[in-house]
Amino acid sequence: TLVDAKHIEQHLDEEKPERAENEAVEQVAFADRLLLNKTDLVTESDLVRIENRLCGINQFAPIQRCRQAQVAIDNVLNIKGFDL
Repeated sequence: TLVDAKHIEQHLDEEKPERAENEAVEQVAFADRLLLNKTDLVTESDLVRIENRLCGINQFAPIQRCRQAQVAIDNVLNIKGFDL
């Protein structure tokens, strides 16, 4: 799951109508791994805070920092992850 470091907190904090789910929280919760993107647009302290929040939602998904979604293809293909 690709996470926008610059905007994720506003999405996690977004108030939803009664009985509506926060999609950002659900995507993080069900992720097999998290690609924390746009890390160049926030400070190191912001990144640490965001990573802590993400771990609080999903402690099992490894978090990889990246810029412009640049990651090794092996990190996203054939991971045999979660399947509904």
